[in-house]
Amino acid sequence: MHDIEPFFNWRHLYTASEDPQSPFWQREYSEFTFTHAVYNYLIHPQWDHFGSNTLYMKILYADYIEGYCIIELIGEWNDALYNDIMILKREVIELLEEEGIQKFILIGENVLNYHSSDDSYYEEWYQEVEDGWIAFVNFRDHVLQEFHRMHIDFYVNFGGKLDEMEWRKLAPIQVYGIVQDLMQRRLG
Repeated sequence: MHDIEPFFNWRHLYTASEDPQSPFWQREYSEFTFTHAVYNYLIHPQWDHFGSNTLYMKILYADYIEGYCIIELIGEWNDALYNDIMILKREVIELLEEEGIQKFILIGENVLNYHSSDDSYYEEWYQEVEDGWIAFVNFRDHVLQEFHRMHIDFYVNFGGKLDEMEWRKLAPIQVYGIVQDLMQRRLG
């Protein structure tokens, strides 16, 4: 896992540590010192710790004019033991919402497992985005099955073309455009 870096091809367009509106403003990173782990597996030092014991993230892009952000995740999403959704919501999402972000694209191909609890924070997040949406892109099948089982799909969009997006070949505005079109069809 230590070889899996956050996607870096958009760094010339956006870097969360250089964005004064980002929760990770002025965060400093090491290229050589591995300080974070998911259980016994070290992860690359460029991933951002936001309070979870097993889930890490990187804000890949934020556009405050259009009101969207793209977040990549790695690790185990564990609401049962660590209430990761509450930590994510309080420590990152709410800060972004205060800056005008209402459309969230979370990329989950590196989320290895999901352990559920209740859906109250997902419902709260869904209610707060008003004219926006929450889209989960490229999560693993077994993780999506658990989301379905817990009815997270009442609040978060995933499935279909969202599970097959080749987002790394696109610019952030293109990823946003594709997801926005899908959301308009689903929600319209």
